[in-house]
Parts: sequence; structure tokens; C-alpha cells
Amino acid sequence: MTGPGGATSTAQVVIVGGGLEGTSIAWSLAQRGITDVVVCERETIGSGGTGKSSGVVRCHYGVSSLAAMANKGLELFENAADVLGADVGFHQTGYVVGVGEPNVAALRASLAAQRAVGVQTEEIDRDEVARLWPTAELSDFAAFGWEARGGHGDAYQTAQAFAAAARRSGVRIRQGTPVTGVLVEGGRVTGVRLADGSTISTGTVVVAAGPWSVPLLAEHGIELPITVHREAIVLLEPGIELGPVPVFSDLVSLQYIRPEGHGQLLFGNSDLAVLEPADPDRYANRAAEDFLEMAVGKIAHRFPGLDQAAVSSTYAGCYDVTPDFNPVISETPVEQLFVAAGFSGHGFKISPAVGTLVADLVVDGKSSDANVPESDFRLSRFAEGDLLRSPFPYVGAGEMR
Repeated sequence: MTGPGGATSTAQVVIVGGGLEGTSIAWSLAQRGITDVVVCERETIGSGGTGKSSGVVRCHYGVSSLAAMANKGLELFENAADVLGADVGFHQTGYVVGVGEPNVAALRASLAAQRAVGVQTEEIDRDEVARLWPTAELSDFAAFGWEARGGHGDAYQTAQAFAAAARRSGVRIRQGTPVTGVLVEGGRVTGVRLADGSTISTGTVVVAAGPWSVPLLAEHGIELPITVHREAIVLLEPGIELGPVPVFSDLVSLQYIRPEGHGQLLFGNSDLAVLEPADPDRYANRAAEDFLEMAVGKIAHRFPGLDQAAVSSTYAGCYDVTPDFNPVISETPVEQLFVAAGFSGHGFKISPAVGTLVADLVVDGKSSDANVPESDFRLSRFAEGDLLRSPFPYVGAGEMR
């Protein structure tokens, strides 16, 4: 498409980053009739944070716009074979969340707010949870929320499906194509510069490159407040035949467990009160000993019936975390330069709605969904001190809900 050494090509829109969000945006633009789109991915589709996602699908958010976005995502996951023409690895196991006494009022208020934007969720009692998770210790919970349509999926498969569907619509996807700079003249985007010295001339750029978005915006005096946080995942052999179990979000001991392929379980930590800063290009791809000890202790407390469980493997990924643990999906001070980054662990479940919102911003300058106002995710909220927070925060677990 272009040659090295300064050759120039053109596109109506260039998307920087070929992860889940970038490919969703490309597909959504094509759905709006904009197919002269180039996605520039520095390595391969889904090779960054997308491939490390734990893939939980839930709509349980106190921030109503996030709940609405997750609900839109769920609808796509349920119908991916028809909509995208591919399996995205979605398993509709259900999703249960449990809280202690201090968080009962917040849970009930959050469930009501979720239902107000279309989420199918309800409160269930301890006996019902005991039937869903017969090996769990439930005495320290005071209330539970239940989403029968929740579950887990595969972010990498989903990115591949978005990319393939976008390609079929005419979008060009360039892998092994690092973007080294966004070109701006007179306060307006004019193109991107590639690592081989060539450029792509365009009137619109969307930066959706996770933590690698930061230097691309900083070059133009735009501060994207992202901390890169390393988070480990532990895979377990349960030691017994569990049968079908739902995703379990434990907001008392701050962990989540979900079924994984071949009868395994996946453990994740829900305590993000203290971040572990990391270099997204150089970090340890495994759980440290202290993390393993913490995980084993939490699992032993919550699931005493899994006393024969054993760790089978671990890995680690990185969250791109903003000060309010919510994403930036926004225009910037540079005309026709947009950003979708800082997903803070929420990116998989909301990715279809992220694509829709960015396409709306590019085409119309505003959201098409009254339940997802673009102002919620504006970059300027940080400088304004108007952070996007749940009105129903959970004591001890507010960052991720």
C-alpha cells in the first residue's frame, strides 16, 4: 500500500491500534458506511492487552452509561455468529456478584439503576447461589445480584472477528505497522507517520492503542492520564468435577472466579486499591509468589469444597488505568483527533459499544444512544475535576464497579 522512505498513501480514517477496541471501531465505522479506513497495528491483531483479557461478561456497573454499554456488548456476543459471521467464544454461564452487609444498599441501588437502562438483573438469595456454586462458602455474604445472561468470552477471538468483518466491508488492516506520530497542521489532523518513514494522509485519526496512546497524544500537548498496572491471572485445576458454574464476583474477599476450558477455573484479583505500575513492553508474564499466596488464601476461604485444587499455570497482563478507572472515549483539542483508551479492565465487555460511540463521534460529533452520553467519557473531565464515579460505590471495591 505504501513504500518506505516517505511514500504517502491516503485514507478517510486511520485507527492506531489493532486490538479489540480498534477493530471494533473499524467495524462500526464500516457499519456507518465509512470503509476507507486503515487500521495500523504495530504487531498483530489482538497481540497487546486484548490477548490477556480474562473475558468476563457482566453488566453490573454503578455508572449507568457503562452498564448500558455492557448490555449492548452482551447483545452482540449473543448474536455474534449472525452479526460478525464468527464465533467469539462466548459462554453464557451466568454471573453472580456477592456483597457484605456494608454494601447491600449499594448493590440494590445499582441493580435498580442497571434495570433502568435495560439490563436483565435481579437479586437472588443465598440458597439459590448455593445451588449455582455448591462448593462455595457463602456465610459472610449479605446479598447477591444475578445476571442469567452473563458469562465469559474470548477477547482475542472477538478482535479477530471484528477485524475479519471490517475487512469484508473494505477496511484495510496493516499489521506490523507501528505508528510513530500523529501529523497535525494548524490544529487539525493531517495524517500519521509510520516507523518505516512513510505516512498516511488522512483527515481523521482515532488513537486506540492502550497505554501506547499516551506518547502519541503527548507530542501534541495532550495529557492522557494513564497508569499501566500489571495484574496476574491464576489458572486452577479444581480437583473435582464441578459441572456448570457461573462467573462468581466476590466483593467480600475481592476476587472473581470463572470457568475456563477443559474443566479449569480462572482466578482474578478484584482489589485494585494499590496499583503495581509496569512497563507494558517489559513486565513479568507470571504471578509473583506473594500474589499466589494471596490467591490461594482467597480461594481456600471462598471455596473450601475445592480442597484438592492445584495451580496449573499463571500469566499476567496490563490494565491501562485512568484516575477514575473509566475509559476515555473522546475528541481531543486537536480537530478530528479522537482517543479510545484507558479502559481500566472494562474494555472487553463494552467493546461493541465503544465502536459505536467512536463511530458516532467521527460521523455526528455526538452519541446516538441517550443512555451513553459522550460527555461521560470526555478527556477534559480530568482537568475539570469531574470524574466519572459510581453513585453507588462499594466499600473496598469501588474501583471496578
